Amino acid sequence: MALLIIYGQRIQAWMILNDVSRSVGKLKLMKDRSRKEAVEFVTGGSNAKVDELAPRIDQFLEYFTIMPIDMDPSGVVGKLEHIMTTRDDRLKAEIRTLVPDADPIRASVIENLIEAASALNFIYKIVRHFYLIGKKTTSMFILAQLQMIMPMVLLEADALTGAIDAFKKAQPLGDGIGPMVVGRLMLDSEKKEVAKETVYSQSELKGRKVYLLTAKGPAGNVGQPGNGIKNMVEELDIKPNAIIMIDAALKLEGEKTGEIAEGIGAAIGGIGVDRFKIEEVATKHGIPLYAIVIKQSIVDAISVMRKEVAEAGDKTREVMERIVEEKTKEGDKIIIVGVGNTLGVAQ
Repeated sequence: MALLIIYGQRIQAWMILNDVSRSVGKLKLMKDRSRKEAVEFVTGGSNAKVDELAPRIDQFLEYFTIMPIDMDPSGVVGKLEHIMTTRDDRLKAEIRTLVPDADPIRASVIENLIEAASALNFIYKIVRHFYLIGKKTTSMFILAQLQMIMPMVLLEADALTGAIDAFKKAQPLGDGIGPMVVGRLMLDSEKKEVAKETVYSQSELKGRKVYLLTAKGPAGNVGQPGNGIKNMVEELDIKPNAIIMIDAALKLEGEKTGEIAEGIGAAIGGIGVDRFKIEEVATKHGIPLYAIVIKQSIVDAISVMRKEVAEAGDKTREVMERIVEEKTKEGDKIIIVGVGNTLGVAQ
């Protein structure tokens, strides 16, 4: 008993340190694997290109983005959009330099692979930092907090690692269910570009004139739905009576994958730029915003689309058509937006 009183805290700290150390080791394996997969895909398995391209890819993994100052929030959304657009343009330009003969789908796959590898690299470095600080200072409080959040960190890292295979095969992701539902309605109609990597088409549904909007597939794009809706309403002078948005949403533990829920508002994730623009346009012109979400876990969202999610597509369309009938009348104009990554999803 006396030994436990004297050394109990040290024994507990040693056990926590070992547990965290194993988790850091797992993260390192995931990080190294994602880098290796990205290098192999970019080089096409050619050893001759590895020495030339691997250092460039390593530079990509260390890229960072500095968010705009928000002490004065006026105009911060425009600044944020400018910074993120510049970041995306630079990454795409670098990929074209690395693989100049890559078609749009292959280029988008490389972009998604680098994004996943970069995220894993960042997670590993942050966790390693706090692990080494806790070990260096022998602070049980730092290590205990790290141990408590580690299951969630590993869950996210597992999801990113699992997404790599889906990216390499250019297969539809769980996050692509929104574009898939809307894309099916666009198959037999003319598509026009309305914003960067964003297309729309016109159709008829239940006696209403509908404008279908989504990112341009089957390359892995998320497009700019905010600019797309803004341009349609203000530049093309389309005055809709309603906007219906369809997107994937993270489910809570205990909820079923593929479960569908309805709501009000702009159903879109990301850093908030597109959501801000959609809400601003809807408010300015008095357009009701209706949302339909298909629930799934973070692992499902960035992995190959599961059967439950794909089968929810037909049910989602039924819900969307019911909203069209209940909330609008014949002759009205409606914008229907499919939000998500269009990898493997054509229109």
